[in-house]
Amino acid sequence: MGKKQKNGQGSAPLKSAAGFEQFYSSLYGERWEKLKQAFANPNDSVEFMVPGAQKPYYLDSASIFAALCLPLQNATDILDLCAAPGGKTLVLASRMNKDSVLSSNERSPQRKHRLSVVVEECLPLQISERVKVSCSDGSTWCTRQSECFDSILLDAPCSSERHVIADPKYLDQWSPSRIKTVTMEQWALLSSAYRLLRKGGYLLYSTCALAPQENDEMMERLIKKFQKEGIDSFEFVEPNPKPSQISKCADFVLSEYEKTKYGYQILPDISNGAGPIYFSLIKKL
Repeated sequence: MGKKQKNGQGSAPLKSAAGFEQFYSSLYGERWEKLKQAFANPNDSVEFMVPGAQKPYYLDSASIFAALCLPLQNATDILDLCAAPGGKTLVLASRMNKDSVLSSNERSPQRKHRLSVVVEECLPLQISERVKVSCSDGSTWCTRQSECFDSILLDAPCSSERHVIADPKYLDQWSPSRIKTVTMEQWALLSSAYRLLRKGGYLLYSTCALAPQENDEMMERLIKKFQKEGIDSFEFVEPNPKPSQISKCADFVLSEYEKTKYGYQILPDISNGAGPIYFSLIKKL
């Protein structure tokens, strides 16, 4: 008997542009063509200008939406675990209480430098002085501390298909093994973030990926790892974003979002070019 092929369809293993097309069209069906058309257009970029800052920052409205979904009302210690280039850090910093401290972390020294510049230029001093920028591997942070943050944003590194499809070089290098590699990194970060979260605290996991392995299936792994039999260690929470919290910083309209099994997704074909972004909010019990 012949060996089964990796894609389970009796054909050659998926790779490069043709494999990319086949993989995502199998996930999204007829909608895939609409998504590709939306990717070809500019994303929904919004000017985010914190009063008193030197410069504005421009970011996708879907990113603003996701950062608005992390509750900060009673959060004293806040963490943005994978923060560069800094857009979501700005949204969190502009919303946090006057006695709160935001730890904004990035593992790459070059990206951490960019993050530091954004914090310095795009936040007024009275806020930026309460933002601690660090350069650390977030996946190992939990080996040094535990249960020390009230609210955590994990915008995890991901496949970022919108950028892949726009770059022939990355498209030619694509294969499903890329998703497998990045999910290993995502899981290390997510399990670390969960251990860093205090009881009663909130964790928002997000990616700009389209593949379910990087989104709902990652939350499924969290359930299998940390939900003990008969005991709920955490619960999924319906987000309640409030644009009024950033009304002085951005002219912002909430995007259209869709419910998934464990979270929510904003896709550019129905949200005026915003996204893609996936996010899921949990509360540790």
